[in-house]
Amino acid sequence: MKDVIRHLEIHPLRDMLYDELHSRPFQVIPSPARITHIALQVNEQQKQEQFLHLQKLHELLGYEIPGQETHCYEQTFGDLRIRWEKHLEFTSYTFINLAPQAQQDPFSEQGISVLPAGWLEQLPGTVIAAFHIAIEDAREVQEPEPNEVKPWFEQMRLIGSSPQNGDARVWTTFRLHSDGFGRFLMYNKRMSDSQLGRLVQRLVEIETYRLMTLLALPEARRTSPVLSDMDTQLAQITEALAENGTEDEGALLSELTEMAARIEAFRAQTTFRFSASRAYADLISSRLDELREDEVSGHLTINEFLGRRLLPAVRTCNTVGERLEDLSRRVDRVSDMMRTRVEMAIQHQNRELLSSMDKRSKIQLMMQHTVEGLSVAAISYYLVGLVKYLLEALYGAGVAFDKAVATGIMVPIVLLAVWLATRRIHHHFHTLAESELPEVQARKKRNERRKRD
Repeated sequence: MKDVIRHLEIHPLRDMLYDELHSRPFQVIPSPARITHIALQVNEQQKQEQFLHLQKLHELLGYEIPGQETHCYEQTFGDLRIRWEKHLEFTSYTFINLAPQAQQDPFSEQGISVLPAGWLEQLPGTVIAAFHIAIEDAREVQEPEPNEVKPWFEQMRLIGSSPQNGDARVWTTFRLHSDGFGRFLMYNKRMSDSQLGRLVQRLVEIETYRLMTLLALPEARRTSPVLSDMDTQLAQITEALAENGTEDEGALLSELTEMAARIEAFRAQTTFRFSASRAYADLISSRLDELREDEVSGHLTINEFLGRRLLPAVRTCNTVGERLEDLSRRVDRVSDMMRTRVEMAIQHQNRELLSSMDKRSKIQLMMQHTVEGLSVAAISYYLVGLVKYLLEALYGAGVAFDKAVATGIMVPIVLLAVWLATRRIHHHFHTLAESELPEVQARKKRNERRKRD
C-alpha cells in the first residue's frame, strides 16, 4: 500500500506547498550571541546581484559556493552563521556571531564583526532596517540594573520588556545610534536555545515590519494637503451647481475631469504602499501578541510603545487612503450629474434646432406649393402656345373652325392635364418615401442595438 501514491496523478505544486511551511524555520541561538540584522529594499536585478555577492562570501571564507538560489538560505561558517531571506519588496541578512568575546560593552562586538573586510560595503540594495541584538546569558549571572544598561544605549530613553512571561528581559530605544544601527539588548533568564531563537525572530520581524509600515506615512503626509484642497474645490463646484443653474457646464465638467485624473494618479502612487502598510501592521500585531510581555517597572513595554506611536501612523495612512477613495466616488457622482445636465442642455438645443428646422421646412413647403402653382401656370402657358401653333397649322391645311374658340377651349383642358400630371408625380414620390421609411427605422433600430451590445 505504501507505493499506491506513485500510481496517482500528483499536482505539480504539491512538494512546493509542503516545503513552503518549512521555508523559514526558527533558528536555534545560544547564549551569549551577537546578531546583526539588515533589511534592504531591492528590485529583481538586485536580488540576483545579492545572490552572486553571497556566493562571493563563500569564496572569501573558503566554503563551497551554493549553486541554487532559494527564498531562505542559511549557512554556518565556523562561529559565524548567515541567513539570507527574500521577501516581496525587500531582502534581509541575519549575521550571528555564535562565540562572542566577553566584554563590558555588549555592543562593542556585533554579528558583522567577523565578516571579511569590504564585503558588507558592496552589498546591493537600499538599507531600510539595520540593528544589532546583543544576547547575554542571565541564567546564572544577575542582570544589570536599568541605570547600568542606559550608557550602552548612549543615554537614550529605554523601552523595557519581559517577554515570554518574564523568561527574558529586552531593552531597546527604537532609535538609531551613533554607528547608524538600532540596538536590542536581551538577557536570557529561563529560555532554551530554541525558545530564544523564536523570540529573536519575533523581535527581528517587529522591527523590520515597523519600518516597512512607516514607509507609507510620508506618502500620506504628502497627499493629505492636496486632498484637502481638492475637497474644498469639489465643495465649491457642488455649491455653485446647487445655487446657480447658469454655470458653464462644459468648463465645470473639464475641471472635474482634471480633478479625477489627479486623484487616479495619487491612487496609482499610493494604493500599493497603503495596502502594504496595513499588511505589515497586521503582522506586527500578531507578533506582539506572541511576545506575551510583562511590564518592567517604570518603562514602556514594546507593545505599549508601538501601540502609542505606530498605530496612529497606520490609522493616518488608512484615513488618507479612505479619503482618496471617498473623494474619487464624490467626483464621479458630481461628474455624472454634470454629464446629465450637459446632455439635457444638448437635448434642449437639439429640440430648438429641430423646431427651427421644422418651421423652415414648413415655410419651404409653402414656398414650394406657391412655386408649383406658378409652374403649372407657366407650363400651361407654353403648352397652350404649342396647341395654338397646332391649330393654326390645321386651319392652314384647310380645316374650317374658329381658331379663337378652339384656343379658348384648350386652355382649361391643358391646365387640368398639367395639374393632374403634377399631382400624379407628387403621389408617386410620396408613396416611394413611405415605402422607404420602415427600412430607415429598422436600420436605426439595428444601429441602436449594436451600440447597446
